[in-house]
Amino acid sequence: MTIQSADKFFDDVDFTSIISTVKGIMTSDGSMSTILDFERVLDEADLYAYQNWIKGELVDGPVTGRYTVKCTFMWPYKLMPDPSGMKRLANIGCNIKMAKSKLKVPIHVKSSDDFIPGSHFPKMVEKQVWFVQIEIPKDLMNEIKEGTIDLADQTIDLDDIDQAYEDDLDKENTQQEDAGQDDMNADAMGGGMGMPPPPPPV
Repeated sequence: MTIQSADKFFDDVDFTSIISTVKGIMTSDGSMSTILDFERVLDEADLYAYQNWIKGELVDGPVTGRYTVKCTFMWPYKLMPDPSGMKRLANIGCNIKMAKSKLKVPIHVKSSDDFIPGSHFPKMVEKQVWFVQIEIPKDLMNEIKEGTIDLADQTIDLDDIDQAYEDDLDKENTQQEDAGQDDMNADAMGGGMGMPPPPPPV
């Protein structure tokens, strides 16, 4: 249950794979049924009583093995899920991995400057995130499948999630603008000294 470096962790999770995951679930009755069974285990464990767990977004899975089902969820960096929830899941037999990482996502298009030059694709920006991978034994899923209530009628406030990502983006843009202003000030004072220009924003 330790927090790991994500240099080689969850490398297969990117924006494209997340889109494929969502499409796969929406078009597969089997995947949707598995997700609901998976969700019942989390609900039965009272996981959503712990801070921010309800705000996790599914980004990979369900990956069904012979004995287990595995899903990976993502949170904005500032909305880290309470690690106590990981202990709760471990106590009922789940295997948990957690890592902090970065994910490139398209920016919100507001003008033509937001597109990659010469294309119709928006520019990408890097955001800090938390990944949590939860692996649940099939036996545990089957044991609590009957007589439980899923979260289909529960309302989740997505504004907090969107705002957290926007705050990260605003912070990054401000840092880039400040760096650009410093470079212009240095040039104006004769301090350029042939230094190369700063790299373009991601």
